[in-house]
Amino acid sequence: MNILSKAKKNIETLRQKNPLVLNITNLVVTNITANALLAVGASPVMAFAKEEIEEMVSIAQAVVINIGTLTKDVVEAMFLAINKANKLGIPVIFDPVGAGATKYRNEISRKIMEEFKIDIIRGNASEIANIAGEKIKTKGVDSTEGIDNIVQLAKLAATKYGCTVCVSGKNDTVTNADETYLISNGDIALTKITGSGCISTAIIGAFAAVDKNFVSACVTGALIVGISGEKAAKTAKGLGSFQVNFFDNLSNLNEKYIEGAKIKQTD
Repeated sequence: MNILSKAKKNIETLRQKNPLVLNITNLVVTNITANALLAVGASPVMAFAKEEIEEMVSIAQAVVINIGTLTKDVVEAMFLAINKANKLGIPVIFDPVGAGATKYRNEISRKIMEEFKIDIIRGNASEIANIAGEKIKTKGVDSTEGIDNIVQLAKLAATKYGCTVCVSGKNDTVTNADETYLISNGDIALTKITGSGCISTAIIGAFAAVDKNFVSACVTGALIVGISGEKAAKTAKGLGSFQVNFFDNLSNLNEKYIEGAKIKQTD
């Protein structure tokens, strides 16, 4: 089955199985992330309390970790959740929001990557570069420098940590170091609204819950977000209506969306 046929199958499977996706995510995007997961056909649970987090993991089909707004208690919950997920064989998806911005954020990201098994990392080029040990300047959660070879960077991170990497950008790059895809769906408006990257991570998590081939899970998630963004932009009058249209398109998701895929496999 080729990658696009697998993406179509993933959409059908997701809506049939309605997987529970546990999110320890940042305060800025908790609501919209939950709504995005509901829109595509998954069931979100947003939990932070370390007293219950291991129980929550035990009933989930995927765990999404997002370090956008860190606190000591949240970090402790993250470590407990990842450790429990590793023991149970539940996929863990990590979004290193703002990696490179502060020493603390770097320390937590490094600990997560080096002490636990992470199945998928999704972030922008600056974040992935910092995760991989490359010195790239950041401002907030954005890169302030161009990175010339995104594919090489993604492969470096995938090889270093033995995982699948999705780097968002003008072209999304998905690789496990052996198999690499470039996806050019999307719209500039996605970069102008809060949480589009976090939404992408959560949706990838939903597909990872039903597809243990994490490359095709990432490709499916990246395509869905990109194509939904393209469709939303066609009738949007501004960023407000774009957000509404974007969620409408996520909720109207079906296998035909994949016919709009702009994807190529590369070395």
